[in-house]
Amino acid sequence: MVAAATVPGWPAVGSLAAGVGSLALARFVVRYRDQPGATWFLGVLAAQALWCFAYGVGLLVFDPTLRVAFEATVWVGIVWTGLTFLAFALSYTGRGDVVSSPAFGAVVAVGVGVSLLAVTNPLHGALWTDFRLAPVFGVATVTYRLQPLAYLTLGVATLAVVASVVLLVDTFLNYGPLYRRETAAVAVSALPPGLALLAWAGGVGPVPQLNLAPIMFVPHVALDAYAFGRAELFERNPTTVRAAERTAIDDLADPIVVADREGRVVSLNDAARAAFAGDAADPLDRPVSALLGLDLTFDGDNDPFETRVDGERRTYAVSVSRLADPGGTHVGWTVVLTDVTERERRRQQLEVLNRVLRHNLRNDAGVVHGYADFLVDRLDDAELVRMADAIERRSAALEALGEKARTVETLVDGEPRSPVAAGSLVERIVADAREATPDAEVHVDVRTDATVSVAERALAAAVENLLENAVRHHDGEGIERPDGGPWATVTVDRVDGALVVRVADDGPGIPDAELDAIEAGEETDLQHGSGLGLWVVHWAVATLGGDVTYADREPRGTVATLRMPVR
Repeated sequence: MVAAATVPGWPAVGSLAAGVGSLALARFVVRYRDQPGATWFLGVLAAQALWCFAYGVGLLVFDPTLRVAFEATVWVGIVWTGLTFLAFALSYTGRGDVVSSPAFGAVVAVGVGVSLLAVTNPLHGALWTDFRLAPVFGVATVTYRLQPLAYLTLGVATLAVVASVVLLVDTFLNYGPLYRRETAAVAVSALPPGLALLAWAGGVGPVPQLNLAPIMFVPHVALDAYAFGRAELFERNPTTVRAAERTAIDDLADPIVVADREGRVVSLNDAARAAFAGDAADPLDRPVSALLGLDLTFDGDNDPFETRVDGERRTYAVSVSRLADPGGTHVGWTVVLTDVTERERRRQQLEVLNRVLRHNLRNDAGVVHGYADFLVDRLDDAELVRMADAIERRSAALEALGEKARTVETLVDGEPRSPVAAGSLVERIVADAREATPDAEVHVDVRTDATVSVAERALAAAVENLLENAVRHHDGEGIERPDGGPWATVTVDRVDGALVVRVADDGPGIPDAELDAIEAGEETDLQHGSGLGLWVVHWAVATLGGDVTYADREPRGTVATLRMPVR
């Protein structure tokens, strides 16, 4: 016989309200079911709705036979609320691979088994015995003796919830404010029903037969609604960050090895495994030095090393950085190995070419220049003198090319900043230019002689080559001198915190092909310059962290403006 309580008590109303709230929230979540974790979150809402409705309706049913059926349904809800909440937390925090693993499948199978035991409990009493009505507050509360399997079931369900909360809190701690509101709301929402369930199982409270867990789903649903609505639970998903963390390492072509504080391998990406592990035994827990075949220094610099990969000799640069947890505690090392084989080959080629230009070519050009000068003084035939003079000039240009190669080597090697009196440096450069080209008229206007922190050799190289370009490439048709000879002026100033050096001339201007090659960053058969001068300027300015511009000077000539930040 079924008899309803005359006035439904508040426990039933609270339980039913929590169930309705769960279904209402599920109605809105369903539109996000394609997002990571959303389907499992729907499962959580369905399981807790089943739990709340079964308990709420059961409180209105005083027939013992039907009442035990509703209580069995409550246990099914308890089991699946814990399991689906764990699956949601794993999927939402980027650990969906765990949910699809055989191990989690076994957990689900256990959940199915416990659910069947709950439904058939009247036949075997595996979960509880001595079931009887114990009404309170006008509702059909019950009391029964829990069996060890029931306590184990509650323990596992609680452990699943605790693990889920830990995963969500871990996301909060590791990913900061981006997911703070979502994870905090969902993590806290599990506490009210979880604590109430443990209190009921332990018989704690003035009314031990009243299970307050379903009623505590009311604040639970409210917090979940906040996480879904105001905090945009599925609008921003930490799965993206975790996937990026994994693929950022796994998809890199450079080998990466992660070691613990003792230098033992704890993780490595596919590139590292393919390059250094090969067909050998599992590299995990091996010393990194043994894996790489070199004496690795963790707290200092390491030179590039060579090794054979797939039968080919490769060169790797080594970068080691400390690995720390969110609290800043040193937990290990990250070793990044960059394949610099092609770079090293180009470096070697450049060294050889530079040696040829700087030594062999310069020396041979010096010999040619000497003989040409000898011939100019001793030949009587005007045509032969003209040819010898051309040889002399060309050989001098080749000697200068060798000197520029040395300058390029200096720029490539780099240099530290040092205090430099910019005005005095430029005045010395102008004096050298006057001595080297006495037929040129070179002026200097130093408006500031402030001492600035720059790379001195790079600054000198830039000014020297700009001035040389202005004087040596003059066509003799200038407008500043009556004879049309080479003319240039160098201005040093400090403008808006930057050092500005301007080199103006009245020459024919810089060919577009020269500037196009510099702007393109490379030379081709169709687009190239006639020498190294402007390239030296370009590389020197890059070393200085500044920029250089070229403009036409009216009515004739070019103005090159070098601007660099100073300290």
